[in-house]
Amino acid sequence: MITAQQLRQKFLDFFESKQHAIIPSSSIIPDNDPTTLFITAGMHPLVPYLLGQPHPKGTRLADVQKCVRTTDIEEVGDKTHFTFFEMLGNWSLGDYFKDEAIHWSWEFLTSPEWLGLDKDKLFVSVFAGDDDAPRDDESAQIWQSIFDKESVSHPNKRVYFYPKSENWWGPAGQTGPCGPDTEIFYYTGSGDPFADGFTDEPAADVSQFIEIWNNVFMQYNKQTDGTFQPLDHNNVDTGLGLERMVAILNWIQGDLPEADPYLSTLFRPTTQLLENFSGKTYDQPEIGMSMRLVADHLRSAIFMVQDGVVPANKERGYILRRLIRRATRELHKLGIDHQKFGQVVGDLLQTFLTNEEYLSQYPELATCSASITTMIVDEVQKFTKTLAKGLKEAEKFETLDGHAAFQLYQTYGFPLEMTTEIATEKGQSIDQSKFQSEFAQHQELSRQQSAGTFKGGLADHSEAVTKFHTTTHLLHAALRKVLGDHVHQEGSNITADRLRFDFAHNEALTPEQLTAVETWINEQIAANLPVTKATMEKEAALQSGALAFFNEKYPDMVSVYTIGNEDQWVSRELCGGPHASHTGEIGRISIFKQKASSAGVRRVYLKFA
Repeated sequence: MITAQQLRQKFLDFFESKQHAIIPSSSIIPDNDPTTLFITAGMHPLVPYLLGQPHPKGTRLADVQKCVRTTDIEEVGDKTHFTFFEMLGNWSLGDYFKDEAIHWSWEFLTSPEWLGLDKDKLFVSVFAGDDDAPRDDESAQIWQSIFDKESVSHPNKRVYFYPKSENWWGPAGQTGPCGPDTEIFYYTGSGDPFADGFTDEPAADVSQFIEIWNNVFMQYNKQTDGTFQPLDHNNVDTGLGLERMVAILNWIQGDLPEADPYLSTLFRPTTQLLENFSGKTYDQPEIGMSMRLVADHLRSAIFMVQDGVVPANKERGYILRRLIRRATRELHKLGIDHQKFGQVVGDLLQTFLTNEEYLSQYPELATCSASITTMIVDEVQKFTKTLAKGLKEAEKFETLDGHAAFQLYQTYGFPLEMTTEIATEKGQSIDQSKFQSEFAQHQELSRQQSAGTFKGGLADHSEAVTKFHTTTHLLHAALRKVLGDHVHQEGSNITADRLRFDFAHNEALTPEQLTAVETWINEQIAANLPVTKATMEKEAALQSGALAFFNEKYPDMVSVYTIGNEDQWVSRELCGGPHASHTGEIGRISIFKQKASSAGVRRVYLKFA
C-alpha cells in the first residue's frame, strides 16, 4: 500500500529532479493576499510572485500546500470533495510554460519510475475560449501529440473543450493572476471506457472520471472592472490532489475495494472508530455519508485550530464553529448518545493527531495535540447543551411544521431529523418544502460568508493600498514603542480607504497613547525614510532584528523590509507584497477608531489625514 507520505515525497523528488526548489506549506490563514478567509489553493500564498515579485528560491518551485475550501461545503460528504485538503504543486514563475508542464505531468503520472498509471485511462480537458481569452489550442495540440506518440487507444477521443466554468482558474480573490487550465482525469469505471454508453464528457461523469491534476497557465491579471490584462510574464500553477491520488493508487494495486479516500490510511482509522461507536458499517450509503462528514469536518477543525482559528460567530471562527457543529449533528444521525459526544469526538481527534500520515508531514501537531483537542471538545460540549435546549424548545411547539423545524435549526442548530422524530411521536408531520425553502435562504447567506466576506490582507496592489501596507510596519513599530514588546501583529485588512490592524494587547489604548502612536508614525513619514528590501537566510534575518509573526513556516530564504538607514532603522520585518520606496510617499495618517477584536487582541483603524 502506498502511503500519503510516500506520495508527497515522490512528487517532491520528481520536481526536484527537474530543478525545482522545495518550499514549505504556508499557513491556511492568508497573510497580506488574497481576499478570502482561507488559503483555498496552492497559488494563494504565491500571488506576489505570480505578479512579478522575485521569489527568494528562484523561478521553479514545488510544495505540499495545506488548503481549506468552504464554497462547495455542501458537496463534502461524497468521495471526492474535502473541506481541508493537501495540494501537491509545481510552479513556474516566468520560466517554463505549457509544453514542459504538460509533459512533466504526463511523465510523473505514467512513468513506471514514478506512479505508473495506465495511459489508456487518462483523459484531459482544455479551455474552450470566450470573449475574455481565446481557445487554448496550444495545450490541446500538446496533449494530442502525447496521445498519438504513446499509442493509447482512441487517441482522438481524449481531449475535451470546456468553458470557463470548468477550465479556468483564479484569481485568488476578486482581482489578480488567473488563466486557462488543462485538467487530467482518471477513468475508474469498470470495463472499456469507449464501450456503449460512454458519455464523452469526463467533467460531467464524476462517478467514473476523477479529476486528479490541474495545470493552470497564469497568463492574465483580472482588473477591478472585470477585464483581463496580460501578465508581464507567463506562469504555471499546478495542483495534484493528495487524497484522491492516494485512493486511486491503492485501488489500482488492489489494496482498496474502490478509489475511496476515506478507505485510505488518511481516514480509515477514523471511520473504523465511528463503526465501533455506532455499531453501523461504513458501506451503508447514508451511514457512509455521515461518517465521511464527521471525518472530514474534524480533520479540517484540527488544522484550523493549529493555525490559530478559534470558534466564533463570524468570519473564520464561524466556519470552524459550523464544521464542528455539523460533525456533531452527524454523530446524532449515527445513533450515538449525545451525552457521549465530547468523549467520542476526543477519541476521534486522536485518530488524526496520532496518525503518522499527518505527523510525518506536520510534526507540530504532536506538540499542540492537547490544546487542539481541548478547544474542539469544549465547542462540542457547548453545542451538546444547545441541542438539549432545542429538545426542550421542541416540546413547546403545539405543531411541529416546516417553519417550526427551521426555527429550531436556525436558533439551536437542532437537526431536522430530530425534529421529525419528535413530530412523528406526536402524530404530526414536517412540511419538508417549507423547511427547505427557508433553509435555502439561510444556506445562501452562509455560502456568501464562506466565499469571502472577510477581505484578509490586501484588497489589491493599488497606490493607496501599497501606502497603507507600508504603514503597517510603522504602526507595528509605534505600538511596540508606546505599549511594549509584548505587542505583535495578529492580522491586517487593507483597502484603498483605510487600514485595519489587529495586535496583541489586553486593554484599550488611552487618548495619550493613541496620540503618541499617531505622532511617531507621522514623524517617520515626514522624515522620508528609505524602505529597502533584502533577501537573506531566515535565521540571519531574525538575528538582525527582523520580526516574524502569523505562526508561519517561512522558507529558508526570506524577504526582509527595513525602514530607515541600515545603521539606524525604525522597522524591520519579514514580509511580502508591495511597498513604497520611501515613507514620504505615504502622506500624513490619522487613527480614527479602536475596538476590541477578540480576547487579548485590540484593533485600530487608520486613514489618510
